[in-house]
Amino acid sequence: MAPGTPHPLLDDDVRQRVLLCLLLMQRHSWDQGVTAAALGDAGATDLLRVLADDAVARQLPDGRLAELDPVCAVNSGAVGELVALLAARTGDAGLAAATGRQRGWLLTGAPRAADGTLFHLTVSRQVWADSVFMVVPFLAAVGEPAVALAQFRGHRSRLRDPATGLWAARWDEDAGALADPRAWGTGNGWVAAGAARAVRRLPGAPGAELAAEVRALLAACRPLRRPDGLFGDVLDDPDGPADTNVAAMLGYAALTGAAEGWLTPADGALGESLLGSVVDRLDELGRVQGASAAPHFDRPGHSPEAQAFLLLAHSAALRWRASTHRGAASS
Repeated sequence: MAPGTPHPLLDDDVRQRVLLCLLLMQRHSWDQGVTAAALGDAGATDLLRVLADDAVARQLPDGRLAELDPVCAVNSGAVGELVALLAARTGDAGLAAATGRQRGWLLTGAPRAADGTLFHLTVSRQVWADSVFMVVPFLAAVGEPAVALAQFRGHRSRLRDPATGLWAARWDEDAGALADPRAWGTGNGWVAAGAARAVRRLPGAPGAELAAEVRALLAACRPLRRPDGLFGDVLDDPDGPADTNVAAMLGYAALTGAAEGWLTPADGALGESLLGSVVDRLDELGRVQGASAAPHFDRPGHSPEAQAFLLLAHSAALRWRASTHRGAASS
């Protein structure tokens, strides 16, 4: 869909097909996290409880929830956010204890730089843009606003290009240099979505700082949107392949901020247009086409991430539309 074109939201049948495809795909811990977020935002409480209980059943002794690959240091925090929120909502002692173990891992157990910034993997001393989504919303959800903000700042200081406003993919702490300087679209999407998800749980100055960062990142990305409505796998490489999921991730961030009032109606309109560009690329089975393909993310294809972020953007669009209707009714 061309930028600026309005688009209807998903009907119930299509949304259910998108969700079913997501639930049938094999998923890593971070995929469990975005799946949990999609279920939570859609109000699918029973399904969320099933996922949370399974994440606890697969929790590693060191506290990492739903982690099937011990090389991953922080991805478990993505599902931890929803386990924490469900524990608080239900008062379930088992979920609360599991949340405490995940919290302890990220606060003291996981490998980190001298300033406390978490490394993405256990086998290298690298800081990744992805980690913003994995750790910042969780830390905000468990009442660690200062640590959440410190993690965001530690990642920003290493990865954000002050000249362009875009984030590089990876930093090598030992080399003191970028390991992957590309403005990877999905990496920037993880940053925008993770920061947007944390704003409402960080009142005052910390939330305002993250809101400003989302605003700035969307402004940096917006001119790089392609005529077909998508973004590139590498944002500033116009000749490279597109990645449908980047549009869903940035659309989710824009719609979340617009619905919560810390972004503008123009951002809400941008988010709806981005959502429409992804909806236009659903196949007949309900799979998002043209995303960076799991499990290696080295070619166009399908991924659980893309399914989940389409659902997240859709739920955010519903909240945005509801907020505009409330505003119109009160004026």
